[in-house]
Amino acid sequence: MMESILTQLTRQEAWEEFLAYRLMKGRFNWHAFDEADRFVEQEAYLHLAQRIAQGEGLGIPTKKIVNKMGSGKKRVVYSFAPDEMVILKLIAFRLYKYDACFTPNCYAFRRGVKASDAIFSIRKAIGDRKMWAYKLDIHDYFNSISIDILLPMLEEMLADDQPLYRFFEKMLTDNRVVSGGETIAERHGVMAGVPTAPFLADVYLKEVDRYFHDAHVIYARYSDDIIIFAPDHETLMAYKAQIAESLTKYRLEVNPDKEKIYSPDDAYEFLGFRCHARDIDISEATKKKMKGKIKRATKSLMRWRIRNHMEPEKAMKGLINHFNRVFFESDDTETLTWARWFFPVINQTEGLKEIDHYLQQNIRYLGTGKHNKSNYKTDYAQLKQMGYKSLVNAYYTTRMSR
Repeated sequence: MMESILTQLTRQEAWEEFLAYRLMKGRFNWHAFDEADRFVEQEAYLHLAQRIAQGEGLGIPTKKIVNKMGSGKKRVVYSFAPDEMVILKLIAFRLYKYDACFTPNCYAFRRGVKASDAIFSIRKAIGDRKMWAYKLDIHDYFNSISIDILLPMLEEMLADDQPLYRFFEKMLTDNRVVSGGETIAERHGVMAGVPTAPFLADVYLKEVDRYFHDAHVIYARYSDDIIIFAPDHETLMAYKAQIAESLTKYRLEVNPDKEKIYSPDDAYEFLGFRCHARDIDISEATKKKMKGKIKRATKSLMRWRIRNHMEPEKAMKGLINHFNRVFFESDDTETLTWARWFFPVINQTEGLKEIDHYLQQNIRYLGTGKHNKSNYKTDYAQLKQMGYKSLVNAYYTTRMSR
């Protein structure tokens, strides 16, 4: 019998391999890596790992409501104690051994597979053909997954690792969560925010992915986002009905605000990209979200500037630094920057130009408190001196370096 992943949690070489992988993938800044390295070197994981390997479960997760990135909407996420979250990250890392169980049209959270692969695969499959498309988003996917449906699938997949299956069974069937300082019982699915949730979400819809893969249909899924193509409207409606039937079977709901049908002459949008023939740009939805984020940050900094009687340039630099991190160098190593997500895929820059222009407008507004021609007294050269970086310029620099 193969060694359980839970037993591997107690081995220092497994942790060292995990740290090396994350470092190579840019998932650590040096401060975070030093902390993680000390955690492993001092075997701080060992006591908890031994308890889990002996069949003990985790504590009670905490439920939080956070702002959804790029919008004013809220989302529910869960987290366990810090050491338990680290343990779950190593389990998630080791779960890649089951990657072959998924079909190629599933693109989310798989080692060596990127969102860009979905866009490029779709474009290659379509070629020069005119095709209809249907795109949908599953409402609150991770937290809506039905555990009684998931567990038999998971037991079959983890047939070679029964201790790991029992660990998941215990974690997923415990409905207790801490919310607002009180312990309550609720249906929480696979718990968005927990490191193993993406793997479990891939397991849940793997048979839907396989159905369309085996039928040789152009279909792609990235977690809760699905797009499917057909040569005519009638066939597309049949595919749409098939997906609806599957989602009903799995007790999931489509988000009606993100459901759309594209005619052959339309540009379709998927994973933040806008694709038309061979042109790939940033989607309208992505631009709208980013403009909303810029607007909210600007208002916040303007209030801060007025309340604290600060120099305008300090607020301007604050906005510049914040979006430099979002676009190019996020402090959050778990978050993909625009440079990492969009630059390798797009071949058009109209979207980048639009966001550049909007951000420059808001930086200048922080200087004057007005939206008028007087803002242009702060010229582009002065913005650069404050640290401003153009998305378009950075994009072309990145492309030339490759």
